Formats: sequence, C-alpha cells, structure tokens
Amino acid sequence: MPLGRAFPISAILAIGLAAVGAIPTYAQAALLMEEPYGLYGEINPTGHNAIYFQNICAETPLKLRRCRPGELGAVISRYEGVDKRDWVAIPLIPYLYSVENISEVPARVDHDSVTEMRIRYREAHFDPLGLQNSSGGLPPAGWPQLIGAAYERRIYAFRFETTREQDDALIARLNAGPNRSHFHMLTRNCADFSRDLLNHYFPGVFRRSFFPDAGITTPKLIASKLVHYARKHPEIQLTVVEIPQIPGYRRLSHSNKDVAESFSTTLYMVPVVLINPYLFGGIFVDYIMRGRYSLMPKNPAVAGPENLQALTEQPAPMENAGGDGAQVPGAASGSSASMQTYVGAESGLKGSQAAQ
Repeated sequence: MPLGRAFPISAILAIGLAAVGAIPTYAQAALLMEEPYGLYGEINPTGHNAIYFQNICAETPLKLRRCRPGELGAVISRYEGVDKRDWVAIPLIPYLYSVENISEVPARVDHDSVTEMRIRYREAHFDPLGLQNSSGGLPPAGWPQLIGAAYERRIYAFRFETTREQDDALIARLNAGPNRSHFHMLTRNCADFSRDLLNHYFPGVFRRSFFPDAGITTPKLIASKLVHYARKHPEIQLTVVEIPQIPGYRRLSHSNKDVAESFSTTLYMVPVVLINPYLFGGIFVDYIMRGRYSLMPKNPAVAGPENLQALTEQPAPMENAGGDGAQVPGAASGSSASMQTYVGAESGLKGSQAAQ
C-alpha cells in the first residue's frame, strides 16, 4: 500500500485514540444520610444509609452496569426484607419519587397515591424478578423503603468524586457476588453496607467505633467519618446537598442520631440508668464531649424534583473562600477546620427525560 494512503488511516487512528484519552475519567458518588421518621424512627432514631452513583446504573434491581449518556445513575442500598437480598439498586428518580419521569413527581402526596406509585413500580420491575416476598423485616415490608424515599423523609447527600475505573471494579464485584442477605441490626445493617462500599473507594478509612456508637455502625457515624476524611483530602471535593421531603404524606422527619445521642436524649436513658448508672455516665460524657457534632452546613445546595442537577452534575472546582458554596463543618464539635465546596448554579435538569 502506498505511503500516501497509509498516512491518513494512521492519522485518523491517532486522532481517535487521542479523543478517547480526552474523555474524562472522573465520576461521582454520594453517601445518602436519610433521616428517621414515624414510630420506627422514634424507636431507632439512627435513620438509613444508601449510596448514589452517578456512573453506575441498574440494568435490573439485582444487576449493575455503567450508565449510558443521559442516564442519572442509581442508588444502591441494603434493606431488610427484600426477598433475602443483600442489596438492591434503584434508578435515582424512582428511588426518590416512585416514578420514572421527573415530570410526574407530585408537589404533594397522600398515603393512597404513594402506595399506588410504589405498587406500579414494583409490578414493573420487582415482580418479574421474584422480589415480591418482603416479609420478616423491621419494618416488615422492606421494598417500599427503596421506592419513593423522599415521600418519607429528608435526605442529605454527601457527594464526592470517584473514578470510572473504581466504579467499574465495584460493578464487577457486586455483580459477581452472591447477593444473599445476612442482615443483622447490630453487625450487618444498612450503614455497614455503605461502610463496605466506601472502603472500596477509600480503603481502610471507614471502621466501627466504640465511641460514640458502642461498636455499632450508624448512618451519622459514616457521614462524620466521610466529612473528617474530606477535610484532610480536599481533592475528593465533598459537597453536601439537601433533598427535601415531599410534603403531605408524613410529618417531617427528624435528625439522625448516633448511639450515644440516642441513649442520652431519648427515653432509652431511663432503663440504662436503672440497670447500670456507670454505663450511662460513660455514654453521656461521650455524648457531651464528642457526640454533639453537626454535619450540616447552614445553607446547603438543594436538589428537588425541579432541580436535581445539584446532585447529579459534576461539582465545580473547589474555591478557597467567597461565593455561595456550602460549608462542610468539622466532624467534631468545636473543630476549627472547615472546607468549602461549590456546585454549579445553572438551572434545569439534564437527562431528566432519559429512560431509567
């Protein structure tokens, strides 16, 4: 073949390889700290943890793949009582609002409408896989907690950067695993699952702590450890985003508590004091010294049905001061260290009409 013919082909190949190399390799994920609600939330005020992945999508609730252009990613979580499965993946919009198109999210809801939306989604996506069995958990029906979470409670998303390589490795790992539940409230709960996934991205960082959680992993502890890690590693660009509760269905949810805070600020303190006042004294001192930390910035970015981009779009580069960014406070009370991150200020929702 003459050199003149070979050169254009090689040039085209070189340009193609350069273009592939120019595709960004970053992605993002967000730890979701979901507030407790209702009677069960009064009994167990720790709340729930899940993780949202911008670049990981649900082929089915039990199978993951990399997202295609226009898709908004999925939320992966562990919840007891979903056909004995260890984890379930739900596209972002159905996870928050029980519908597949953001334009269908109602401004207010009642019990019947929420139930109808959940059943419709379950029949289309759960029943074909045999995920109808959801008895035996606390709460007794686990699957409704994975569809329309924003109707039940306010959610805070602690968003951080990942790489596509890390996401691909997690997809392969979860798809290859047995996905069989061994749920235990004290040793293998939703926060333990999030801790395990976060350790995939930040090896060895997320561990159980005796104080303030008595060795039990709680959603607030995991979020505080992520904030603490981000203070030392600003390159992960941690950003806090609030996802408001849709009004009408329930009373507003209330703030997450760790174990020490739960025992020190609820009626649990009475039996503990009676059984072992010294134990209660230790728990209370730990709560006073370390348990009253705040994770929420004063004015976080808000991601609702009319503007999910605060959660789904890549955050803008970090700044040192000024602007309207959300401040992430230190992980302990009285900490002087803080971090400022910023999210884009454009309006609208890219990819909102994409099939999930």
